[in-house]
Amino acid sequence: MSTTAVTEAATPGGSKEEQEALQASIFQRLHPRAYLERFLAEGFRPDGRALDAWREVSVNTGSISTADGSALVRLGNTTVVCGVKAEIAEPELDAGVRGFLVPNLDLPAMCSPRFKPGPPSEDAQVLSDRLTEALTSSGVLPLESLCIHPGKAVWVLYVDATCINYDGNAFDATLLAMVAALKNTTLPVATYDETTRRTTCSRKEARRPLELGRIPVSASFGIFDSNQVLADPTAFEEPLLETTISVLLDEASGLLIAVSQFGLGSASCDALGVCIAQARISAQGKRARI
Repeated sequence: MSTTAVTEAATPGGSKEEQEALQASIFQRLHPRAYLERFLAEGFRPDGRALDAWREVSVNTGSISTADGSALVRLGNTTVVCGVKAEIAEPELDAGVRGFLVPNLDLPAMCSPRFKPGPPSEDAQVLSDRLTEALTSSGVLPLESLCIHPGKAVWVLYVDATCINYDGNAFDATLLAMVAALKNTTLPVATYDETTRRTTCSRKEARRPLELGRIPVSASFGIFDSNQVLADPTAFEEPLLETTISVLLDEASGLLIAVSQFGLGSASCDALGVCIAQARISAQGKRARI
């Protein structure tokens, strides 16, 4: 039975527009690659964007009152909430003045049918490692600034993000949420008493913001059919991509920090140049929202 026959049987009394919409939905499920190719041939994507267009971004900070800092980011339909929680710990023996920054991303089953209940998925672990590398390589927070007393006490910042709705490009959305949450974070004034060997936090003195360094901004792209560059790929587009390229830039200067590639495919030098150029344009729009 053809797709048209199935559609007509399913909606005997439906309008022509409804039947056409259902046919398109069935074709998208059965032949996703051909469905995407037909849109790209016309210079557009299934959600109506041009190939180099980005989805709307919104950032709200301070929404979690129980956290030391927080942010909620929406990138299209992808929504990530991030909270920062500070604890006091002993530093490592060979790095007595360096604190700890511990990022983590959770992709629960509620955010997408793609993820199952249970222990962290491979996607979540890979993304957490990428986020750690991005925050570390950019120098967003000098770990020496988290020292309370050399060799005795330092701050540990747990930067926990949870995706509550997944529609692709979780890396960009989560990095934006983590950076915004760190900018929103304040810590109490802490002092270490060598006599009692205890650290106390003042309730009278004003809390202090973090001493942030270089602010990273990420822009991710998908490579489809070897030479087509799709900015900010959606959850529908991601499984069809040959590879994904993430460009990390300094928010203030626009200088390149790092470029990472994930996937079995390869990107040409021309495609890489296009990604870097478009990333700089995208960073200008994100700068005002962090």
